[in-house]
Amino acid sequence: MMLCLMLAVLCADCYAQVLTSMDLINNAKEYEGKIVSYKGEVIGDIMIRKDYAWVHVNDGVIAIGIWVPKAMVQNIQFAGDYQKKGDIVEVSGTFHRACREHGGDLDIHASGIIKIASGSPITHPLSRKKVNIAVYSLVLVLLFYALSKFLPAKSS
Repeated sequence: MMLCLMLAVLCADCYAQVLTSMDLINNAKEYEGKIVSYKGEVIGDIMIRKDYAWVHVNDGVIAIGIWVPKAMVQNIQFAGDYQKKGDIVEVSGTFHRACREHGGDLDIHASGIIKIASGSPITHPLSRKKVNIAVYSLVLVLLFYALSKFLPAKSS
């Protein structure tokens, strides 16, 4: 019985309900200073600041800045951008609607970060329509250039 109680206390934020960015923003006063769980795609750059790092996590609506010990971001391989889909992570930590330490920004100070799924490179197929437009535009520019060189200029 005592063992079960200890496990329940130690894993308290393992079972916390994952909140969305809109939950956090719309109810910021309610969550201020509380431990929250937030899940989304790592996007942008991971910005190392001495022993900590800034990670931006986007749940599909809004990205929230996560202040995390540098050691916790070592297993993040992909941060999303045009060429990559970022790793999906679940963050647990203390929510701040106006963090005094970070200039009044809304953020989460992470106490844990778990990689749920790995990101991957994205390939973008070449658009045939865009290639055709580029070729036709080049032909027109060359045609106008040739005409301007070979036709005599009008005298006033």
